[in-house]
Amino acid sequence: MKKSNFVAMILGTIGGILFALGMCMTLIPEWNASRPGVVMGVVGAVVLLAMVLVWRKMENKAPIKVSGKTIGAVLIGIIGALGLGVGMCMTMVWSNMVPGIVIGLAGIVVLLCLIPFVKGLK
Repeated sequence: MKKSNFVAMILGTIGGILFALGMCMTLIPEWNASRPGVVMGVVGAVVLLAMVLVWRKMENKAPIKVSGKTIGAVLIGIIGALGLGVGMCMTMVWSNMVPGIVIGLAGIVVLLCLIPFVKGLK
């Protein structure tokens, strides 16, 4: 395993755990930790962003160019992830099984649309 991949794996794991724990702290009302959860989620997101930057630097890759396609891909990813998350919340927290499954599946389809959008079809 290359050093850059190992560093990315460690930073990704730490950032993902912090982000997920922050989301749990924010969304589970029994924990009464909404504000610390938001802070921990933001710290996790910052660690994940730093992981991308550090990995690209270690791999000697060019900086990410901000273009319309990049912004579109990010927006599609955000919309898909939010759709999947709302569907999961509707199913598991709010007891709306059928609408939650439908919205979650729609979020998964939007996320799957990222593959041809970014890679293209051949």
